[in-house]
Amino acid sequence: MRKGKLEIACFNLESAIIAQESGADRVELCANMKEGGTTPDFEMTKTARKVLSIDLNVMIRPRGGNFVYSDFEFEQMKSEIIAFKKLQVDGFVFGILKEDNSFNEEQNAELVALANPLPSTFHRAFDTIKNRFESLESVIKCGFKTILTSGLETNVIEGIDVLVTLVEKANDRITIMPGGGLRSTNVALLQEKTKAVFYHSSAIVDSGETASGNEIEGIKANLQY
Repeated sequence: MRKGKLEIACFNLESAIIAQESGADRVELCANMKEGGTTPDFEMTKTARKVLSIDLNVMIRPRGGNFVYSDFEFEQMKSEIIAFKKLQVDGFVFGILKEDNSFNEEQNAELVALANPLPSTFHRAFDTIKNRFESLESVIKCGFKTILTSGLETNVIEGIDVLVTLVEKANDRITIMPGGGLRSTNVALLQEKTKAVFYHSSAIVDSGETASGNEIEGIKANLQY
């Protein structure tokens, strides 16, 4: 089995530093934890880029709620990608759906092209998408490199069977990254069942918004070769 890698969702600079110091492989920087993550502050991202030597991906999401965006919001997303690219970030995280929760091919393709040559991750908008396996093909065709998903359930353990099938169907054409309730206590089971390569967690173990170094180390320790 390939060695598992770990991305930590960070909602503040402190978490990003803890993630790096505790052995994480990548940071996903975002704001507004209670909204499920939105575009982070530009100045915070600038500082994060200076202090991080590990990969730094940035979420592009103008607000919480659904994943259907107005023309104004879509223009905002494009502007943010252009601005963050100048900071030498390593990738972007976003996802746009249509009103019927199907994959918005046109808008996603435009953002993927704008992000190039940096890789794009299709985030947990996938967990509300219809026709999951057809949509998997659409996401791959669009040029995304990763899908962050809980297996279309509230957490990765409930979604484990779907995650297994997604990894099989993806067949190394795209990285399926389990995330949503992923912890040091369940990551070994997830890896054993899904054979996924990259895993995603906030590593927050209390009521705050800051990652736990011990939890990150615990997740990494339970990811096997």
